[in-house]
Amino acid sequence: MTIATSNTSAIRDGGSRLYTDAERARRDGTKWTMVQGILAPLQFLVFLVSLGLVIRYLSTGAGYEAATLSIVVKTGVLLVIMVTGAIWEKVVFGQYLFAPAFFWEDVFSFAVIALHLLYVFALYGGWYGPSQLMYIALAAYAAYVINAAQFVWKLRMARLDAEGRK
Repeated sequence: MTIATSNTSAIRDGGSRLYTDAERARRDGTKWTMVQGILAPLQFLVFLVSLGLVIRYLSTGAGYEAATLSIVVKTGVLLVIMVTGAIWEKVVFGQYLFAPAFFWEDVFSFAVIALHLLYVFALYGGWYGPSQLMYIALAAYAAYVINAAQFVWKLRMARLDAEGRK
């Protein structure tokens, strides 16, 4: 249960309400909601293409450069969505990260970012061979899928809450 603060003028009933009325108004009124709405499916598309290229490389040995480029692009898109998501969270909830409504999603997002950046640092640092790098990418992608599912679940809960309140 989240108790009201100066930034959130309502008490969340057992965590079932994702947004207060004021937060919902800010969410619906900011351009950052649309930015997130565009970047999230774009990131998922980049992920699918990259996943295919990584699996192709691991199964055939072909296409290392394409797979590598796709992972770097995926990491870049992830970083952009993380920064813009933090801005969105600031506008909606009054803090850049770890707002109570998205606390665990943000925590897991840092694990996702850490794995993606591990790949990039290992790639440019020459720490591992191609196959090991691809397995790091797969671990990053598995974490990304879990994190994406967290956010999709929250969107679903917000939609159900909004429908229930009409």
